[in-house]
Order: sequence, then C-alpha cells, then structure tokens
Amino acid sequence: MDKKVQIKRLIIYLVFAFGLAWAFEFIFIGNGFVWDMNDPECFKLISLVSLGMLTPAIAHVIARALTKEGFRPAGKDSMMLGIDLTDGKWKLFLFAILIPVIYATASDALQCIVIPGSFDATALSKAGLPDSMALLFPVNAIISGVIISFAAFGEEFGWRAYMMPKLNKLMGRYKALIVGGIIWGLWHAPLTCVGHNFGTDYPGFPYVGIIMMCIYCILLGTILTFVTERTGSVWPAAFLHGVNNAAPSFLAGFMTSPAGSENKMVAAFACIMLPLLLIAGLCIFQTRKGETARG
Repeated sequence: MDKKVQIKRLIIYLVFAFGLAWAFEFIFIGNGFVWDMNDPECFKLISLVSLGMLTPAIAHVIARALTKEGFRPAGKDSMMLGIDLTDGKWKLFLFAILIPVIYATASDALQCIVIPGSFDATALSKAGLPDSMALLFPVNAIISGVIISFAAFGEEFGWRAYMMPKLNKLMGRYKALIVGGIIWGLWHAPLTCVGHNFGTDYPGFPYVGIIMMCIYCILLGTILTFVTERTGSVWPAAFLHGVNNAAPSFLAGFMTSPAGSENKMVAAFACIMLPLLLIAGLCIFQTRKGETARG
C-alpha cells in the first residue's frame, strides 16, 4: 500500500486520539483538578477522566471513516475484534490475564527492598483481616480487570489494532515498538502533569514523570503488541491492560505509604521497569524465533 496513504491515516488517527483525550482532560485541568487520592473530589472525577481511555477507539473509527479505509476485516488489515482460541492461542489469552500478577508482585517485592517502610507484614491483621486475604488481591484484580476491560479496550483498539500495524509497515517492528511506546506515553502527559502515577512533588516534575511514562509504555506496549499479533485479536491486550490497572500483586495488601512517599513514587514506579524489561525481552525473543522458523 502507498506509504503516503499509511502516513495520512496514521496522522488523522493521532490527531483525534490526542485531540479528543486532551480536550476532555484539559476541561478538568483548567478547573484546577489535581490527582490527589486523599481528596474526596478526586474520586468523583476519576471515572469521568477514565472516559479518555475510550478516545483511541473513537479515533480508530473516525480515521477509518475519513480515509475510506473501511471496516470490513480482511487479512492483515483486520480490525482484530475476533477471538480465536485454536492452535494454542488460548495459552496467550491465559498469559495475558496472568502475567500482570507476576510483574506486579515482582515490582512490589523490589519496592520492599529499595524503599524502606513500604512493606508492613501486619497491615492486614491491623485491619482485622487474615493474612490469607492477600491471595484474594490478584484474584479480584483478574476478575475485575477482565470485567471492566471495555475501558482498556478503548485504548487497545486504537493503539494495538490501528496504530501499531501502521507503524510496523512504515518503519519496521522494533522502531515501531519504541516510537509507538513514546506516542502512548506522551498521550498520558496531561494526567502526568496533574499528579497521576507519580504525584507532583518529585525532582524534575513533570518532565521526569513524562519520560518515565514513555519508557513504561515502550515496555508494556511491547508485551501488549506481542499478544495482539500472536492471537490476531485485540482482546488479550485489553484483558492484560485491564488486569494491569487493577494492581494485581500478591503483596498489595501489605504495601504501605511511608512518610514522604510522594517523593518516592518515581522510584516505586521504576521498580516495575525491571520485570517488564525481562518480559518484553522474552516477547521479542519469541517473535524473532517465530520469524526465523517461518523464514
């Protein structure tokens, strides 16, 4: 397909993906909204801000309509809405649902080592709960993440089912993973600037937070792209994204917020980078292995 057509479609998609989300978010930012989980007003607005997750999907549909790309799934240009569990693909769906539990737990374990005071072995007992309740945190995250994955689908139907296939064709797989991750990270910038993920009281705010988000999105995006390409479906990515957002760590019930924790949020977030890097590397290895076998 003509490269200029692909670029045109990609630009139109990005204009609407960013434009719709940022316009929606700047309404709240312009009214002084700050992401402060200790403020009851924050909880009232989180669900509304979360609607911004649907804008990549809306941009996908708009881009197809405006560029006359059409909506009929066909081969590699499929919209990736189907679910195929044959030929072992069910294993990738299971992988997508369970892998966030592994890297989230590993991340919390690293936090316990590098951030003093972030772990309290008596936290559940102080709340009048048995320690065995810790087992329910990842189970609840998996169930709730899959159930509410429609919000994550809003992002994945845009990033994985539309943007990434076009970036792959324009610049190759590995450059596309980096560029796509940076684009996805920058898309989060308005929320990063009001304290989402990292707070606001850390050195280099908000630029360090934006850079961290881009690196995170490159790594997580690599895993999401892997399960999407291997299954030909956007749903494993939506499930993975949903479970990821539900904090599925086995250690979640024991994690605390030590004094000055807002200054440590970037360090805490950095703890997830190592397990994500290892898993993303495994996904790239499997992709290259598959390409070599087909070649």
